[in-house]
Amino acid sequence: MAEAETSSPHSRHRRSIDMTASALMTLFCLALGFQQVAMKAVAMEIPTLAQVALRSTMAALLVMLLMRWRGIPLSSLLSHARPGALVGVGFAAEFTFVAWGLNYTLASHMSVFLYTAPVFAALGLHWLVPGEQLHHHQWWGVALAFAGMVIAMAPTPTRLDEPGLLLGDALGLLAGLSWAATTLVLRSSTLSEAPPEQTLCYQLVVAGLLLLPAAFFMGDLQAIDLSGPAVASLAFQTLVISFGALLLWFALLRRYKASQLGIFSFLSPLFGVLFGALLLDEPLTLNFVLGGIVILGGIILVSR
Repeated sequence: MAEAETSSPHSRHRRSIDMTASALMTLFCLALGFQQVAMKAVAMEIPTLAQVALRSTMAALLVMLLMRWRGIPLSSLLSHARPGALVGVGFAAEFTFVAWGLNYTLASHMSVFLYTAPVFAALGLHWLVPGEQLHHHQWWGVALAFAGMVIAMAPTPTRLDEPGLLLGDALGLLAGLSWAATTLVLRSSTLSEAPPEQTLCYQLVVAGLLLLPAAFFMGDLQAIDLSGPAVASLAFQTLVISFGALLLWFALLRRYKASQLGIFSFLSPLFGVLFGALLLDEPLTLNFVLGGIVILGGIILVSR
């Protein structure tokens, strides 16, 4: 009971999402929907694990510069070291699974499975964080969104003919679970009130420290062959995804209920499949179109 009393004041500050949050989340989802396509498109020039390692390291430097400019001392990172290390490991695991999975599956499939994270996070937050409980109609929204994902990923001849897709899809699901675990640590620890720059710095620094050596020993860094598109993709991933979009995400988490924000991000896989179809000529199947409509219905129920 004492623990609930300690945590609940933090949760009371979180608001239900409004039009501003909805617009910002749409932009956030648009950028993240393009993320897997940007990685897959240049995987021959920069191996996917090397992309994640490099963009995390460069974005970490940008965040530390931003912290210095805003007067947030780097020594403040010691104040949340334990949960900071946990969210960093979760972040590194998430994008390791993404990078690995993209070697086997389509960017559109990865987008869908990665964004199962909001379902797992919303359920975990419901049980672990006071003030984040889902209401009756939101439970229907979660169920509807999950049903939409099942429809969208129904077996097709392509999936059955290429068993490697199943491994890539499974890795995408593990990435989603890692993202959900990171959200749970963030919202149930002292990091829930930390500045967004500080939270993001933990994730990027730990990911860089873990993934750069891994990419080196696997030979991925040595295999880099820079081209114009490769540089553009890495710049987009660093500046827009790892720096700008994630700062926006953590800023929104401080102001709005994470369960509602998370479910809203079901838009990202829709954008991911659309970009995959338009830019990588990935198949856009009827079952995904139908599943996407059901997913949108779930978003409306949860975020209304």
